[in-house]
Formats: sequence, C-alpha cells, structure tokens
Amino acid sequence: MIETRRIFLVRSAGFLALAGGALSGAPSLATPQAMAALIAEIAAGREIKKGKVTLDLPPLIDNGNAVPMTVTVDSPMSERDYVKTIHVVNEKNPQPHVIVCHLGPRAGRAAFSTRIKLADAQTVTAIVEMSDGTLWMDSANVIVTLAACLEDIL
Repeated sequence: MIETRRIFLVRSAGFLALAGGALSGAPSLATPQAMAALIAEIAAGREIKKGKVTLDLPPLIDNGNAVPMTVTVDSPMSERDYVKTIHVVNEKNPQPHVIVCHLGPRAGRAAFSTRIKLADAQTVTAIVEMSDGTLWMDSANVIVTLAACLEDIL
C-alpha cells in the first residue's frame, strides 16, 4: 500500500501525542540546583579549582540548536600526568549533564570541539578530572536568543 501524505500525517500526529504524554511527567528543564547537585556528585568531596581548563562558547548565540563549543585542557598528556575525564554541565537544559569524555595518556591532546543544544540563556561549566585526582573547571555564560531543547512543547 502506498502511504499518502494524509496517512503519514495522521500516524505522525498519533505518535507525537503518545510521545507528549510520555514526556509530560518528566521535568522540562534542569535547574541551577540540579547543576550544583551534579557538580557535587562529580566532585565527591574534592575541591574544584579554577584554571587549566578553557571552555570556549560564544557569549551570544542566535540559535540554541547548534552552539559551537570547544574544551581545551593544559596537560602534557604523559603517562604520569593526563586528563582522565571531561564533564560539561549546564543549568537549564532538560538534562544537566551535556557530555562526558574519557581520555587517556595516548589521546595526545586534551581538547575537543562539538556543537551542543542550549534551551535558554545559561551558564555552562566544564569540569576536568586529572590522573592525580585533582579537579579543574571553567565556566561560560551564554545568551541564547532562539532556544532549543523544547521538549515540553510536544
């Protein structure tokens, strides 16, 4: 049977109604308190120092659907001194954890670039765990004029 545009739209509308019902019970946005709780979980009682990490995000972005982000860490990436984990967290997306990257001494360079979605103007924080267990961080404030992550609209 050939699926017409009308049949496709009816099926899609039904799926969206089911998806919207499933998502309506979930919290629509993380909060600064949820981000603080996640940072405390990552830190596990350790002190987080500022420095060694550079989080590069544009301060003003017109579309939250594809925000360019680069994280670089000042590390020799040797067998004794390397970056183990990079966490990126935020305060207003549906989930406070944006990304986690696990590295090792063979990575060569402690840096990555990607694009992320941001639901609203907010603070984004990168936390790095080094091989000796120390934690380092950097934060950036981003103003988003057209928000992404609009899951509560479904």
